[in-house]
This record gives sequence, C-alpha cells and structure tokens, in this order.
Amino acid sequence: MNSATVRNLLVRGMLAGLGAGVLALIVAYFLGEPSVDSAISFEEAHASGHDHGHEVELVSRSLQSTAGLATGVLIYGVAFGGIAALAFCFALGRVGRFSARATALLLSGAALLAVYVVPFLKYPANPPAVGNGDTIGKRTTLYLLMMVLSVLLVVAATILGKWLAPKAGTWYATVSAVAAFAVAIGLAYAFLPVVQEVPADFPATVLWRFRVSALAIQITLWGGFGLVFGELAERLLHPKPAQAAAGRPVAAAN
Repeated sequence: MNSATVRNLLVRGMLAGLGAGVLALIVAYFLGEPSVDSAISFEEAHASGHDHGHEVELVSRSLQSTAGLATGVLIYGVAFGGIAALAFCFALGRVGRFSARATALLLSGAALLAVYVVPFLKYPANPPAVGNGDTIGKRTTLYLLMMVLSVLLVVAATILGKWLAPKAGTWYATVSAVAAFAVAIGLAYAFLPVVQEVPADFPATVLWRFRVSALAIQITLWGGFGLVFGELAERLLHPKPAQAAAGRPVAAAN
C-alpha cells in the first residue's frame, strides 16, 4: 500500500471518526447525561448534610453537558478514527481474505472488545459521587493495565489463530484462539485487585443506567466508525467502473 493510499485512508478514517462521534454524542446527551445529573443530585444532597464549604463551580453544568461534551466526544472521535485507519492499513490482507468493509468491521469489533469491553467488565465506569479521590491514581493505573493486557492478548490470540489455521483448519484455530484469550483474561480478572467504592446507599438504578449508557456510547462510536469507514475505504480501494455513457459518439464515416 503506497503512501498516497495510506494518506487518503487516514483522512477518511478521521472523517469517519467525526461522523461516529456525532452519533455517539447524540447517545451520550440523551442517554448518558440524565444519569450524570441524577448522580450529581445524589452527591449534592449528601454534601449538604455535612459541613463542607461551598465549592466554586468553575464550569457550569449546562456548559459541561453541551459544548464540553461535544468537544470531548468529537475530538476523541477524530483522534481514534485516525489511529484506527492506520491500524486498518496494517491489518488489511493480513488477518484473512476479507474485503475492506469486513476488515473495518472486524477491526472495530476487536478494538471495542480489547480497548473497552474487557477492561469495562473488570473496572466498570462509575458516575459522579462514586469513588474516593485518594484512590483515583490507583484506579486509573489498574484500568490502563487491564486495557494494555487486553490489547496484547487480542494480538496474541490473532497470531495464535493464524499459526494454527494451516494445521487445524480455520474453525478449530479460531475456537482455540478465542478459548486461549478467554482463559488468559479470566486469569487477569482473578489476579488483579477488585475496586469497589460504590456507596451502599447509592441508587442502583442510576448506577445501572450510567454503565449501560457508557457501554452504548462506545458501541455506537466503534460500530458507527466500522460501518462508515468500511464504506469509504471500499470505495477508495475498489472504485466501481465508470458507467457507460447513455449515448456514444457515432464513429465518423470513412
């Protein structure tokens, strides 16, 4: 793949990430923000019962939930779209004889699993009012460690599957690779420490809705990117032949 094609795919990846970011923003605003508001209300109600000084709000909640949310999600979408496009350039043709659309969807699904779902199942997202400020460094380190382990294990499982395929066949190689990945992730879950800082009186419904919305945002982001970028990459790499003109010029008479 030449540099011009890589550059064009990078631009299309960033555009696809922007489009996916718009979709994720809609989900975040209508599904995620109500849960955040509920969690903030819980936190304020508990704070009012203690003798804490009134904290100055540097950025208003309305600005956070609109312009702040849009800026964060869209910038993230563009950034991850560019990175995913470069990963697509490397993966195309190396993970199997898949089309550009299929490769984009497979890459998006694997990235969603490795980067978000696997770490999320061990260390799920928490809304405001959940968590101790003194342990934020530890919690962040553990989450990043789980994410790095997940990505490395996905890569290792892919290599294992490709190594086994000529010997055991595609089906058994895939099953073996998935099983090995599941066992390795299970061991990581067992040995990494548990972080449980949800207050006993925190509303379970709010916590559940927040985590579901967080997962929905990521699924929308990665799924939207895979569909949009796959279509853009397919059109770039395999352009359709020009349609024949309805009327052709009549050859000049000899």
